[in-house]
Amino acid sequence: MDAVASELAFFLLLADKGSFTAAARELNLTPPAVSKRLAQIEQRLGVRLLNRSTRRVSLTDEGELYLEHARRIVADIEDMEASLGSRRAAPKGLLRVNATLGFGRTTIAPIVSAFARQHPEVEVQLQLTDAPIDLVATGFDLAIRFGELPDSRLSARKLMSNRRFLCASPAYLDAHGTPQTPAELARHACILHRQNDDAYGIWRLARGRHVETVKVRGTLSSNDGDVVLGWALDGHGILIRSEWDLAKYLESGRLRAVLPDYTLPTADLYAVYPARRNQPARVRAFIDFLLARFAPAGGAPGAQLSSV
Repeated sequence: MDAVASELAFFLLLADKGSFTAAARELNLTPPAVSKRLAQIEQRLGVRLLNRSTRRVSLTDEGELYLEHARRIVADIEDMEASLGSRRAAPKGLLRVNATLGFGRTTIAPIVSAFARQHPEVEVQLQLTDAPIDLVATGFDLAIRFGELPDSRLSARKLMSNRRFLCASPAYLDAHGTPQTPAELARHACILHRQNDDAYGIWRLARGRHVETVKVRGTLSSNDGDVVLGWALDGHGILIRSEWDLAKYLESGRLRAVLPDYTLPTADLYAVYPARRNQPARVRAFIDFLLARFAPAGGAPGAQLSSV
């Protein structure tokens, strides 16, 4: 493998210099030695890579293709070595993290506290906002968000699986009945959680491949998840919330699942970050720390850990 990498680097240099003499000077060889080495590569490949002249060399069609792949392979090797080298470095410097308001306060802030104890050379800035931010434009290292990846310029690691459920209090269901089909939701009081640019009052429920879209209504709505959850507990109507929020209330019986045979779009938890070849050690360390904290033993009930 080392011999192949050496051949690729040699050919890149020769193509860049454009002559045997210039390449020989760079490699501290004689021009005939450079010519012989090229001939050995061409013999091994069974194709001619360069057209020779007295002063310059030019690429054949096969040489153009070989050069294109050689550049990519050498760049990948350099990236790999740089990444491995950075892994040995101790995390330090400024780490800028964005998270949602409620979840950031109750869950991410304590995780940052524990991370800071282990990595005293990392300065962490935690910003809490409910509206997603442009990580690339604002210079944040990563965001912790529920739901799908919002931007093709970003990469993500899945921290936790997190299903959504319809739920309501026993008092509401005893008074108004339990819906048996998605269509019946239109006749019920529904508590609406206004989030980002989500379609207001449009709920999509799936069973198998069949998806039903229902326009629901209600007299109560808020952009705060804790507020709408409180209203559901108070018996004001039917609500969509995630497994992370509902687990203890479903287990205690303070809330009941509605239409449990139907599934809703998930609210999986992700660490989202700008796509780049080499992440700083502090970013990588924090993502690894998050993954460990949200592993099934320490995450929400039923959380499944994987990557995207």
